[in-house]
Amino acid sequence: MKLHAAGPSPANTITGYGEDHVLVNGRRHDSSVIITADQVLAWDADVFDRLKREDFERLANLGVEIVLLGTGPRQRFPHPRLTAPLAAAGIGVEAMDLKAACRTYNILVAEERKVAAALLFA
Repeated sequence: MKLHAAGPSPANTITGYGEDHVLVNGRRHDSSVIITADQVLAWDADVFDRLKREDFERLANLGVEIVLLGTGPRQRFPHPRLTAPLAAAGIGVEAMDLKAACRTYNILVAEERKVAAALLFA
């Protein structure tokens, strides 16, 4: 049996984070961002208290199975009326604080799951 060391994944990974930023593959992002295995997108949603249904409609069109919503320094839950576009598309959503969302994203993307992290800093 031959064993081969696995090389680094080509998928985007979160390589660091703080209260006001994340590093994706070493590149710093200081404003709300959506991360998938193959995309890093600016997200117009800026703070949790101003989330709109349209913010989740965009997430529903990413081709993922689950969205990890990083809600800033503490875990908060969006109203189901806001996340309805995800439910209608059969996409799961998990709300957690920013740090937990970053860690969970890295685990799921390493498992080659179709996941998006939608991260807010406030």
